[in-house]
Amino acid sequence: MDGVTKTALVTGANKGIGLAIAQGLGALGYTVAVGARNSARREEAVERLRASGVEAFGVALDVTSDDSVAAAAADLERTAGTLDVLVNNAGIGGRTDGGAQDPTTLDLDVVRTVLDTNVFGVVRVTNAMLPLLRQAESPRIVNVSSNMGSLALRTGPVMAAYAPSKSMLNSVTVQYARRFAETNVIVNACCPGYVATDFTGFASSRTADQGAAIAIRLATLPDDGPRGGFFDDEGVVAW
Repeated sequence: MDGVTKTALVTGANKGIGLAIAQGLGALGYTVAVGARNSARREEAVERLRASGVEAFGVALDVTSDDSVAAAAADLERTAGTLDVLVNNAGIGGRTDGGAQDPTTLDLDVVRTVLDTNVFGVVRVTNAMLPLLRQAESPRIVNVSSNMGSLALRTGPVMAAYAPSKSMLNSVTVQYARRFAETNVIVNACCPGYVATDFTGFASSRTADQGAAIAIRLATLPDDGPRGGFFDDEGVVAW
């Protein structure tokens, strides 16, 4: 990293894939801002990262709150001055009880709640952080998606709030990439795969570190790297 300290913000970085992404970027020399709502979990994650040799600090961040996101951007400006990497990792699956995500009995309040975090939250955070990202030499934005959002693959269980939220996130990612086509801002989406976290009930042999690898790769792309794509460990994921 040429002796220059770079800063990365990872949302939802207090556990699971987000913490693994923070750990991986920190191991590469980035100073990591741990974005999370829960103050105790946020500080616990910061301490874990520091104990492993990573330069890290916490940022209070609720991606569903305009005020929280604005305050986080102001905090980062005071603390770091610029932002080199934004990883929009925070996401929720949404309730599934009582047919809440069966398309024939879909609970629209669940859809709204899922979209507010998985899509609107990404837009809130990205747009708030853009002034800091634009000051960086090679800014990168990575949106953590899922192949459940792929209209071609149709993977996973039927979840008519969660899966469409990831489809929309993929589409929003492409719009950002188009908007930044003539700039140094590179935006992509990634699928970490079916990873053993509390999100999946730990029902997988795939580790958080394995899931984090593709996000770390996209966060550290060279200036001629791909833009507006959707990737997993094996390469391009079908839309």
